[in-house]
Amino acid sequence: MKKILFFLFTMLAGISIFAQQPLPPDKIYGQLFTAVQMAQIFPDGKTFVDCVPKRDPKDIVADYLKVKNNPAVRFSLKLFVDNNFTQPSAKRVVINDMSEKDVSQHIKKLWSTLKRDADKNIDGSSLLPLPSSYIVPGGRFREIYYWDSYFTMLGLKESGETQVMENMINNFSYLINTYGHIPNGNCSYYLSRSQPPFFSMMVDLLATVKGDEVYKTYLPALQKEYNYWMDKTAKTKHNVKMPDGSTLSRYYDRDDVPRQESYKQDVDAATKNDFSKAVSAEAWMKDESKFSKEQKTMFRNLRSGAESGWDFSSRWFADEKNIASIQTTNIIPVDLNCLLYNMEKVLAKSYALKNDVSNENNFYKKAAARKAAILKYCWNEKQNFFCDYNIVSKKKNNIITAAGMFPLFTNIASKEQATATTETFKNNLLKPGGVATTNNNTGQQWDAPNGWAPLQWVAVKGLINYGENELAKDAASRWISVNDKVYAATGKMMEKYNVEDITKEAGGGEYPGQDGFGWTNGVYLAMKKFLSDPVIINKKQD
Repeated sequence: MKKILFFLFTMLAGISIFAQQPLPPDKIYGQLFTAVQMAQIFPDGKTFVDCVPKRDPKDIVADYLKVKNNPAVRFSLKLFVDNNFTQPSAKRVVINDMSEKDVSQHIKKLWSTLKRDADKNIDGSSLLPLPSSYIVPGGRFREIYYWDSYFTMLGLKESGETQVMENMINNFSYLINTYGHIPNGNCSYYLSRSQPPFFSMMVDLLATVKGDEVYKTYLPALQKEYNYWMDKTAKTKHNVKMPDGSTLSRYYDRDDVPRQESYKQDVDAATKNDFSKAVSAEAWMKDESKFSKEQKTMFRNLRSGAESGWDFSSRWFADEKNIASIQTTNIIPVDLNCLLYNMEKVLAKSYALKNDVSNENNFYKKAAARKAAILKYCWNEKQNFFCDYNIVSKKKNNIITAAGMFPLFTNIASKEQATATTETFKNNLLKPGGVATTNNNTGQQWDAPNGWAPLQWVAVKGLINYGENELAKDAASRWISVNDKVYAATGKMMEKYNVEDITKEAGGGEYPGQDGFGWTNGVYLAMKKFLSDPVIINKKQD
């Protein structure tokens, strides 16, 4: 009965795809929003966008405009915000826990701490309410996040939390039906973009527990998400016609304004950049001038970098060093296209199970065409590795990143390419604590010396796919070791780790290190299972 009600709910929600979407905080609060974020009333720009108004936002804005420049009123912006908004809970999601010595047991207990019940609609909140329970990453990330959730689900599966997995997939199906896509997270300020499309892999994962019937259940949502990435349901430009007439995809946020949750960082980056027609932050705030075309392009590139999940990394920088040269929309990312290849194969399988031969054949053809294009444009013979492609320079990038393991993860690489990729990976990305994101140390969090749980899993699974079991075990063991080391010292599972010097913390990024942490927990449990699997352990490389 619950399932019937859920799908009735999501079908009805689907009617709203073409309705007006919820406004983000900058559109609701206007000058007040700008003032709060630029004055850094809160150290973390995400705090204000997650605040809940204590009364009608229109009344709050009207009162602000009345008093802000009134010489007869002694005005404090901070006091005004405190009086008119409720801040998100300051309580840490995870409390330092040294009592549980076994990390796996700690994680299994932690699921209940990271779990959120179905949301209630709160007037004025930026949260997009979800109909079923879900797991949050932890720390400042108080809502569901798209690609995080796949890696979290790996651990939920190992913990026997199948219902929570299914609930989360149902939530993503609901988001697709309601908004036409899965946003970065379930907040109004994330609606302009998505994240790496792992929904088809979530369905694959659930099918390992519940059988192939799930492919038929989620086929409508899978098709709608595919339509989004093919630019059929939103004002995006994800798809690019390549020189040979084939089509590959890129990350592309549909907005060209500063990210609401990182507003000051984006404004500062764009107003300090050496643009020919840059508008200063001071001048813009004073007379509300429009940002220049160059600045808007930078905002879109910053936002598109956030859609990639790699916010930020030298792989998006023209000079591979400075965020000022960010050019995300010029890049054909190898990882995104591998994920879309998987989506096309899952759609083909799903249509086959429905006995829809026409669509089955259509999607197998699409997958084959994408695979051929990936191999043509992303295989870098000079580097013996899979790299991104630049659509402006019409050249393959030479930067070696962990994204280059995705063709092994999705079984696209030839055996010869996999062998060469493995050698390059071993010589460039395998560090004492696991897999490095890149070898460039730029101060950005998706660069050296940091390692991230999702990229560890992609690399390890990719190596297993091509029979590189010994190297896979080595990489997994290094990652588990650094997780164990930090947990023993702090009682925390962190968002990211320093894999080059395991005596130091990870750094970089726009916020302090966060603990919790959904995808780290999930990958840890999945890797522990892998390392204890006698079939894998005893299997020798062919």
